[in-house]
Amino acid sequence: MKTLSLYDTTPIDELAWPDTPTTLDVSSPALKVFTDFEKVEPLVIESSSFAKDAEVAMKKTHVRLKLVVDNDNKFVGVLSLDNLIGPEFMAKVVQGFKREELRVTDFMTPKDKLKAFDYSDVANSTIGNLIEALKERGQQHCLVIDRDTHKIRGLISASDIARKLKLSININSESSFSNIFNVLYA
Repeated sequence: MKTLSLYDTTPIDELAWPDTPTTLDVSSPALKVFTDFEKVEPLVIESSSFAKDAEVAMKKTHVRLKLVVDNDNKFVGVLSLDNLIGPEFMAKVVQGFKREELRVTDFMTPKDKLKAFDYSDVANSTIGNLIEALKERGQQHCLVIDRDTHKIRGLISASDIARKLKLSININSESSFSNIFNVLYA
């Protein structure tokens, strides 16, 4: 095993920056704000997981959405942190379900209830096109599928768009594509 040395940072006062900083705006290619699962491993949770464990893990890692997979790693739906901490969770408890027994599947949105963009459409769009298309949905996330390969190709996230466009959005409140649209076009 190689031993790594530690060096004094006192004589260092410059930061490394990309050669060509990327400035994004609504006319930039939509793929600049796309989380591509061919490049970044998707965040998944097993369908058999307990809801309370999923909530703790998602809060700890600051993740608001996970893809739900079965025992064979097949996509079965999505789980939003909002579903785990919102009225849906409380309704289950009021109905007599024990908090410790509730599973991810009790709160996930199954894949047959989801709609997604096609990768080829996203690849030929701008960030503005994405925002415009999503403003009416008011969703934090939207899946992107590749209909040719029959795979979930990636994800579009409102908070990623806000961060990459350097928009000032209150991170304590739920960001949505409607909020981003209002900031950009108001």
